[in-house]
Amino acid sequence: MKELIWLIPLIPFVGFVINGLGRNVLPKALVGIIGCGTVLLSFLLSVSLYLDIKAARDAGEVAEISRHLFDWFAVGNLKVSLSFLIDPLSSLMLLIITGVGLLIHLYSYSYMSGDNGFGKFFAYLNLFIFFMTILVMGSNYLVMFIGWEGVGLCSYLLIGFWFKNSSYASAAKKAFVMNRIGDLGFLIAMFFILSTFGSLEYKEVFGQAATLSVGDSTVLIITLLLFVAATGKSAQIPLFTWLPDAMAGPTPVSALIHAATMVTAGIYMVVRSNILFTLSPVTMEIMAIVGLATALIAAFIALTQNDIKKVLAYSTVSQLGYMFLALGVGAFTGAFFHVLTHAFFKALLFLGAGSVIHAMSNEQDMRSMGGLRKSLPVTFVTMLIGTIAISGIPPLAGFFSKDEILAYAFQHNILYWAVGFLTALFTAFYMFRLLYLTFFGEFRGTAEQKSHLHESPWQMTLPLIVLAILSAIGGFMNVPEALGGHHNLAHFLAPIFEGSNAIGSTTLTLSHSTEYILMGASVLGAIVMAIVAYNTYVSKKNIPVADDKAEGGLHALSYNKLYIDELYDAVIVNPLKKLSTVLYKYVDRLGIDGFVNGLGEFFVGSGKGIRLLQSGHVGFYIFMMVIGVVAILIYGFFY
Repeated sequence: MKELIWLIPLIPFVGFVINGLGRNVLPKALVGIIGCGTVLLSFLLSVSLYLDIKAARDAGEVAEISRHLFDWFAVGNLKVSLSFLIDPLSSLMLLIITGVGLLIHLYSYSYMSGDNGFGKFFAYLNLFIFFMTILVMGSNYLVMFIGWEGVGLCSYLLIGFWFKNSSYASAAKKAFVMNRIGDLGFLIAMFFILSTFGSLEYKEVFGQAATLSVGDSTVLIITLLLFVAATGKSAQIPLFTWLPDAMAGPTPVSALIHAATMVTAGIYMVVRSNILFTLSPVTMEIMAIVGLATALIAAFIALTQNDIKKVLAYSTVSQLGYMFLALGVGAFTGAFFHVLTHAFFKALLFLGAGSVIHAMSNEQDMRSMGGLRKSLPVTFVTMLIGTIAISGIPPLAGFFSKDEILAYAFQHNILYWAVGFLTALFTAFYMFRLLYLTFFGEFRGTAEQKSHLHESPWQMTLPLIVLAILSAIGGFMNVPEALGGHHNLAHFLAPIFEGSNAIGSTTLTLSHSTEYILMGASVLGAIVMAIVAYNTYVSKKNIPVADDKAEGGLHALSYNKLYIDELYDAVIVNPLKKLSTVLYKYVDRLGIDGFVNGLGEFFVGSGKGIRLLQSGHVGFYIFMMVIGVVAILIYGFFY
């Protein structure tokens, strides 16, 4: 099996080629079998690899599988190879990518069955799985960058899948451009890594980094650039506005790319490079502050949104902020733990929202829903589990991972914990608000919508059930000692953080009693917010009005997304448009075009004038000859 790890990315790529070339001729059933079957095979191979890595960890052996495919290129002393590295970190990421990816492929078979681009959609999904596996399997930064760029391309293709809608196409372009800003940071960081360490291979880079001193200026530059890359891919301030707009894509895309996998690539990259970030406390502090601000702002905006997918989109941005807060305070395992649990419950919530949209004939406004729990019982129960999980209520998955982050934040800076706790309260409120507006009360849609209400087919409900089970039990993979656990995930990932621990990585030193108090406050706050939301939207039936813009104060700020897009338009977009207009008029047209066209007109005019000398009259030629002879004689006489 170790010799065949290259099949994990290759098999989905084969599915992309077959479905891509045969998208207009293959029957939908065959397209679905190929699309789902290739990801299933990759998942089975990933499970086998994970079991090998786990067996090695349990036996105390080196838990690592390397596979060199070929030398890519060599320039001077630099040699770059296409090679893979499977260790505890990448083995878990592969399970998430292929496992959740398989469920979403199955879900898409039913959700997209009526779409004319069915074959193309599955081809794009398979291509995404290919690039995402390349990203996490690479043994060096360049291979990671290839996967990094590839998933950005797939994101653009899938967000703009219904490109005939101009707003959807614009959302895809926005995502692509904002990701390129971050990607430039990654590219420059690789040049600094290369000039500093002479290699892009993880082992060589991290091995040499262990000899550097904390606070090294070059490492500071490298980590800041890598963090810029992460802000683009993982939607942090200021590059986060693309992700809510990305909801223009089909709902399975939102679940796969913008909840479970692609947006966590930034967290994976930081965790993989943990020793570099540990050597740069300044970068980690910046990362914690940016993550905390992103978490709070996105949660605040989500409080008043009425589009069911927009609420989940801002929730994703907020949860990603939580992960960066964890990274910034040194809780690398806690951040990755939240990556895993978030993949379960956020994919569940997005797919549940897709089931609701499917039943509501593509309606996404929660103000037109209500009372759906009777018509969609499976969707309701699974989304209830997802809501409890993301709200941090025990014993579901989100409770364990979120409370570990808050505990580390409390140990690092009590202000960080206070803001994180407030964000957790917002999270519980807006998620239960979503649940109540969608499934409780009276139905507020049209009579035609009501007549078509039905539970989704099994291809859509089965993934919901599986993800609901994972959301319920996923937290038990890393139960803290305060609750009688043994930090199993932390033990499994320990080899990844050996270098950081040697330098002085943060460990949790809070007493059990302090942890109990923090957990109790978090759980109590979430329950209180659930009750407040119930009282507001179910008991008092305070349904949002048709035009929320009529509201003022903080409500208007939240509903209008803090006017951040308008601010970007005023400060960046519009000035650049005006500058472009000036450059077009005066530099491009008058300057460059004027010079090029003027030069052409000069020679054309000169040609016309010289052409007159070729008259064809012999007398004129004799006259010109005489003039020439006279000119030569005069020149010879005087000079």
